[in-house]
Amino acid sequence: MKDYQFLNQKADFSLEMPENYSYLYFPIAGENGLKSAVTPTLSGDSKLDQNTFLFEPVSAENLHNNKSTRNFWCHVTDGIGTGDYSVCGASAGQMADKFTDKQDKSELHAGLMWHTITRDIAKAGLHTEVTNYVMVEENMEVMLVSVKNTAASKVTFVPTAAVPIYGRSASNIRDHRHVTSLLHRIHTIENGVTVTPTLSFDERGHQVNDKTYYVCGFDQMGNIPQDFYPVTEDFIGEGGNYERPLSVLKNSKGVLAGTDVEGLESVGGLHFNEVTLQPGETVTYIILSGIAEKTEDVLSLTKKYASLEACNKELDFVKTYWEEKVNVTYKTGDEAFNNYMHWVSFQPILRRIYGCSFLPHHDYGKGGRGWRDLWQDCLALLIMNPDGVRQMLLDNFGGVRMDGTNATIIGSKQGEFIADRNNITRVWMDHGVWPCMTTKLYIDQTGDLELLLREVPYFKDKQVCRGTETDTEWNDAYGSLMKDTTGKVYNGTVLEHLLLQNLTSFYEVGEHNEIRLRGADWNDALDMAEEYGESVAFTNAYAGNLLDIADLLEALQQKCGIQSVKLAKEMLQLLASGDDLYASIQKKNDVLKKYAEDCIHEISGEKTEVALSELIANLRGKASFMMNQIRENEWVTDHTGKGWFNGYYDNNKRQVEGETESGVRMMLTGQVFSIMAGTATEDQIHSICESADAYLYQKNIGGYRLNTDFHEVKTDLGRMFGFSYGDKENGAVFSHMAVMYGNALYKRGFVKEGHKVLSALSDQALNFEVSRIYPGIPEYFNGRGRGMYHYLTGAASWYMLTVITQVFGVRGELGDLVIEPKLLKNQFDQNGKASLGLLFAGKNWNIAFVNKAGKEYGEYRICEVKVNGKPYNSGIEKNYFRLPLAEIEKLDVTKAQEIEIELM
Repeated sequence: MKDYQFLNQKADFSLEMPENYSYLYFPIAGENGLKSAVTPTLSGDSKLDQNTFLFEPVSAENLHNNKSTRNFWCHVTDGIGTGDYSVCGASAGQMADKFTDKQDKSELHAGLMWHTITRDIAKAGLHTEVTNYVMVEENMEVMLVSVKNTAASKVTFVPTAAVPIYGRSASNIRDHRHVTSLLHRIHTIENGVTVTPTLSFDERGHQVNDKTYYVCGFDQMGNIPQDFYPVTEDFIGEGGNYERPLSVLKNSKGVLAGTDVEGLESVGGLHFNEVTLQPGETVTYIILSGIAEKTEDVLSLTKKYASLEACNKELDFVKTYWEEKVNVTYKTGDEAFNNYMHWVSFQPILRRIYGCSFLPHHDYGKGGRGWRDLWQDCLALLIMNPDGVRQMLLDNFGGVRMDGTNATIIGSKQGEFIADRNNITRVWMDHGVWPCMTTKLYIDQTGDLELLLREVPYFKDKQVCRGTETDTEWNDAYGSLMKDTTGKVYNGTVLEHLLLQNLTSFYEVGEHNEIRLRGADWNDALDMAEEYGESVAFTNAYAGNLLDIADLLEALQQKCGIQSVKLAKEMLQLLASGDDLYASIQKKNDVLKKYAEDCIHEISGEKTEVALSELIANLRGKASFMMNQIRENEWVTDHTGKGWFNGYYDNNKRQVEGETESGVRMMLTGQVFSIMAGTATEDQIHSICESADAYLYQKNIGGYRLNTDFHEVKTDLGRMFGFSYGDKENGAVFSHMAVMYGNALYKRGFVKEGHKVLSALSDQALNFEVSRIYPGIPEYFNGRGRGMYHYLTGAASWYMLTVITQVFGVRGELGDLVIEPKLLKNQFDQNGKASLGLLFAGKNWNIAFVNKAGKEYGEYRICEVKVNGKPYNSGIEKNYFRLPLAEIEKLDVTKAQEIEIELM
């Protein structure tokens, strides 16, 4: 077996015989909405959204089904081997030869948003090459098919493209599958097949359809097909199938342009004229599949790409366009890791396009992003493409309710939040954590403290009192924005939104004075402890947030001269303080209840001035109480003295973690946030690392599991315990939380331990023999070490952020550029160099680290810094360098900036 090979610094890669590996799929998409997945045999689907699928929807288990394959047939009538051959290897004969010495030799080449498969069909003396990509600005997928005669004599064949057209909602894959085919109006135009359903059947009801699905084609000279096979049952023939279509086998005559057919399943069957290739000659075909707003637009649109020159020009544009999106470069002593990071950096872009559900493994949703995704995807955007992030953050804050919860149905447009009219109340207790983390990163990267004072509205629907009550006065006429008693939309500052989210959570505690788990926290599968469950893990996170907000307020004082802020009058009760209050669960619940009831339908609209000094002290006092309580009550140990933090209480009010009769119970999440927030002391971090290594670490599956095996279907905590151990949230190496564990360790100075976490994940991903995924980080590695749910994971943003801001140590602090390298000796190349290229403060930077002495982290220090070749002596401490924003602003924006840091 051969692993894939990286081919260049763009991280293009190749893989021999890719169809011999199961579950591989690759993303190709555009910016205009079309999202496709393609496999080594060109299976996979293509869609705009949940209700608009061009090709039949697939999950991972459907990828083996060649019915959904984009195919192109060569019906050889004269040559060294007559017969029928698929350029995808998806003919009955070729499939039968798989894993034998008769199998076609194939190879994959792929890069950002393009995918090429070459195939040697020795029996026919043909070499084929198929390249697939989606146009950047058109909802059109291109398939370029080249066929070369590699025999010593001529080869004559009839070419036929066969691309099944699904043309409806994903819901109809089973629900009304036949009935929705009756809606199809199939029409052949001069270069292809169009399908325009009369109606769209989906959860929205019976909608008049306004989309046309099409498959069109040309040869390299712009010649159109001679005729068409537009109907599935006619194309495959009675008793035939997509691996053995009788129309191809018999070279049957198709129908002509201008044919109309109603109420049947469709295929884009394009039957071209017979062609003869002399030895060494090549012919190329252009197959265009897409979705158009108007049927009459299809012909004019596809004719623009009737030449190989036009398609190749678009392919070059696609490659350049997406490469420019990844404007971060990594150079360490490990070239494979550098290329791996190129793909990790691309993954947040993929999630922006695909949401959470539109690739084959992500078969659990309908394509949208969730609340966490809105904020965590911004982490990567702040590094790669910060333009527009400020407005994105402001728009996102518009999803916060006045009770501190947030909308959970998110529209397709930025800042669009939709009222939940199904009365399915769900509160995820961690939702208030992420906006604060992202906002702090934004302010650190930009110095834009003024963002905190910008006013934005609040979301409003019938859910109130943190999902425990219904506003019976609310209706559609009220609208989705909170109003005051005068009927005017109420706006509060970003700071007010942040305070609301974190303070309301502070008061919503259970019987152990930790924040209630409610519907779940980050781990959505902890969803069966609504009444009495508590999340100690995220109580840590909220405590850390309160400290971060206090730090930002202190910066407002010092840098902006602001001494007070205005908050909604109703919020003052959330600023109550005192140990008696903090220690009393009932008193805290009463404060929250009173506040929430004051905001059920409207608020007064009055605001009160609050001194920043008082607010800072209040937040720090609350955070201190939370952390001290966790230190005193939640530290557990095993019989050997190893210790870690309990992260949860179940619905029977029992502490979840520790040593039990069924064995040690440990979960990674509680350790991550106790370290990241600052709750864990240095001694406790040492003990946590020892415990995690003993109970959670398994190198051959990617490192740190999410939890130990509880040996119980624990229905008083969550559905995760019904999963097989080692899969998904139950004991898999869940990349997102593992990366955050590494991030937390780096932040607290545990560099070797943090490196162990990150390298275990990258090593596993790059070990194709086990992980069986293309480059990148998956959502998780299962108990066999296989990468699962590839590409669409928040882990990519966190991994990228950790490598940049912690490993290389390049980050912003209130707009200043700070460099604090935490590179280990083995991360420098043979010349003792490592470098990072990125965008910061509107300028391109190349930051090089030189470690000629070959010292280890902890031994070296920064001894000299050069900015654009000139020594820069100020702002240097032992292993820390600061370049003030004021100095950065003086630099020439048109030039790339160079910083060289010499370590000794």
